[in-house]
Amino acid sequence: MRNLIAQNTFNLRPGGQFSNITSTLSFESLVSGLITLVLVVAALVFFFMLILGGLKWIISGGDKAQTEAARNQITAALIGLVVVFAAWAIAQVVGSLFGIDIFNLTLPNLF
Repeated sequence: MRNLIAQNTFNLRPGGQFSNITSTLSFESLVSGLITLVLVVAALVFFFMLILGGLKWIISGGDKAQTEAARNQITAALIGLVVVFAAWAIAQVVGSLFGIDIFNLTLPNLF
């Protein structure tokens, strides 16, 4: 057991096993990662809004106002999912037409 714990240690000192992370971290990778993160988080938020709207509809018990509020939430969540998917699709089309892969961005060196 002691050997298993000893094998899972990390060298965090400069020049250790994580020293190459900063050399691979660049502006392009940050922008690409941020765009991907925003799309994934937005899709998850709208998906959970859709689930919550469905639960509200089930729990409404036939109350017209609560059913209408749940229906509006479901509609907003579906529109949000369509917008997120459309943004992803547009990025893919732009990438294939112009050769710019926004999810794996590489910028030319200016200097």
